[in-house]
Formats: sequence, C-alpha cells, structure tokens
Amino acid sequence: MSLRKSKLDLLVRVRYANPLPAPPCPPKLLDIPTNPLRYAQPAFINAITNDTPLPMIVDAECGMPLDLGRWECLWEEDGDDANKLPSLDPKDRVLLGDPSASTAPYTNGSVPTTSGISTPLPPHVPWLRKTEYLSREGVQRTPSSQESKQLLQPIDVSHEAQLRTIEAGFAACTSLDLTTLAHPNKTGITAVESYEVLPDADIWANAYDLFRFSERPGERPVDTEDPRLDCAILRPMESDGDHFLAYYLTKEDADALEFKEERLAPRRGDENRTTAFHFVRDYETVKIEQEVPNEFLLVLDNGDAGERGLGAYYKNIERKMTLKKKRMNQSDTYADKWQVVHISHVTMSSEEIDERNEALAEVVDPLYLFSRDAEGEVDADGEVDVGGIETGAEGGAEGDGGIMAEIF
Repeated sequence: MSLRKSKLDLLVRVRYANPLPAPPCPPKLLDIPTNPLRYAQPAFINAITNDTPLPMIVDAECGMPLDLGRWECLWEEDGDDANKLPSLDPKDRVLLGDPSASTAPYTNGSVPTTSGISTPLPPHVPWLRKTEYLSREGVQRTPSSQESKQLLQPIDVSHEAQLRTIEAGFAACTSLDLTTLAHPNKTGITAVESYEVLPDADIWANAYDLFRFSERPGERPVDTEDPRLDCAILRPMESDGDHFLAYYLTKEDADALEFKEERLAPRRGDENRTTAFHFVRDYETVKIEQEVPNEFLLVLDNGDAGERGLGAYYKNIERKMTLKKKRMNQSDTYADKWQVVHISHVTMSSEEIDERNEALAEVVDPLYLFSRDAEGEVDADGEVDVGGIETGAEGGAEGDGGIMAEIF
C-alpha cells in the first residue's frame, strides 16, 4: 500500500459543518412590469447577422460581360474598330479628363472650370510615410520650368573654367563689404572685421581629443574654481579585458600653476623639476566619435604678438569621447596601477622631431602633396598608401597608434 504524502502534512485542517436551515416560507413569484421593446432592439441581432453568410450569385465576368470577338484589331493585323466605338454617356465624359491638367478638384462628377478662385490640390502623400506636418508652402510650391532648365544646363569642368572660378573666389574676398554681412540669427548685428582662416602651424603637429565628463571631475564643488583641471592626466588602463582611463590631478593649486608656466617656457638641464599627479578615480568611455568633421580649435590672433599676422588659426579635433565615473570593484585586478605619476619635460629625440616635422609639413611645405605622390598614391582624404600600409596625414600608420589606438 502506497501512501501519498502531502506538502501540507504539518497543517491541521479543521472543517466545521454549517448547515443552512430551510426557508420558513415557500418561494413567491413577483410581477415586475417591464417594456417588451427592450428585447426587440436591432443591436441584438448584429452578431447573428455577422455570422450568417449572404448568398451572392456572381458569374465569372462579375456581371460585366466582355465579348472580345467584336473587336477586329485584336485578331487581325489591319483591323480598324474606330467606327465601331459605342456612344459615350455624358455622365461618363468626366472620366476621360486628366486630373493632373487642372488644379481645381472634381466635384459631383463635373469637369472643373477655370473661372473663379481655384483651390490647389493637396500634395501627393504616400500611404506609408513618416509622421510629419504638411505646410501650405509645400502645397503651393510647384517646380517651375526655369528651375528644370537650370538643372539641365551642362557644367563646364575644363581647366580654364576651374581657373576662372578660383580667381572669382579671390576677387570676392578682396572686394568684400562687411556692412552687407548680417548675423544669421540676430537682426541688426553686422560684421566689424574679417579674418583669414588658416591652419595653426604652431600646434598642427599635435593630436587633440575632446573629452566630455558626465560630472565635473575632482573633489571640489561646482561653484569653486579649480585651476588643476587644465593640466589633468588621463592614463589608459586595463582590468580583466575592460579598458578605461585613470584620472590624475595635482594636490595643490600652486603645483598646477607652476606646471602650466613651465609648459609654456620649459627649463633645460637640471633646472627642470618634476610635478606629482595623484590618482583621483577611474572613468569609462560611454561614446567615442572617431571622426569629428565639424568641430575645431580656433584661435583669433590680432597679430600684435608673434611672427604670424592677423588671422583665425584652426586645428582639427581627432576624436571626441564622453566619459562617466567607473564603478569601483574590489575584485578588479590591475596590471600596473599607479597612485602617483611624476611628470617632467624632457628633450625630444631625433625620431620624435622627424615625426613632428613630417606632420607639420602638411601645412608648411607647399610641395607636400607632390612629395607624397612621389612616395605613394594619395587618395581624396589625404591618406597615403605606402607599401600596403595606409598612413594618415599625421604620419602615423593606422593600427599602430600606440596605447590609445589599441584601446579605442
């Protein structure tokens, strides 16, 4: 005999009998007056109507027989059925009209007339389309014949035409009237002075990345000025296959100010001192933009100090990254974590000088492209293919850009 064990063996079930006594009086029928029309509403038979199929007797020609034997042109090569056309009902004459030939709508089966004020037709809107608003300008605007003619005009791409276009551009710059230039957003504001936009040869050999922090780095509040943020250090790190950046700052403001002064005018020999940067926290990348075509470093120089003249000098930004604080985990194993980094200025080696001069030749050497073309093929982006290795304009080969290139 098998015993069936229950999961509720430890619970004591007690059932109490609760018999209901019989009603003291017999049931009594009540007469409640009601309107019998409430049972005869048409809505009650909608379900029956929907489920009942309607018998429809439809022939193979759907009630419109077509005798193709009456048309000789379908069976004979020289058949002519122009005289056998049936007479057209005047009510169906509107169907032969071209709707695109008139802007007035067809109303009640009548052909639109040109008299009176005509209402333009709405634009053709496809059935599956994005959610957007249609303005009156898009409805009333129609392509003109002049615009179509301008698109069909051939473009002269000869060498003489290109020279004329270039010379016309220089003429427009020399004869520019600043009073005619207006601000695109602010009315009443005009240009005061114009600058020539030139590449910044002083910093062109340097590679600049733009970092955006989700919160202000450092331990100081937002309303407190922190001069140390201008000279912070980001060191690439790796832990268990994850790549991130270690953030370092100086302890005191005086050390940061002295480091920035020495960076502008570095000392030589034994006078060059080291600056200690202490670890603050780790940051991980949220978004990396490898190409930043519309953001530049721009310096407006009045030409008062320095050898270069008046102009706006620019330098492109290599990459743009968004950083956020990395969650601290005690189980992370670091390959080489540094708590303090000592930074000092050293003299550049010959290889570094050659690399810098090669990158600087892009904006200094007028024959830069010709020399590159002699070494290898130059493509439209200014990249050179030398020996099967694609090299950028800065002279560094792709895939061999140091620790930062390896991480990102």
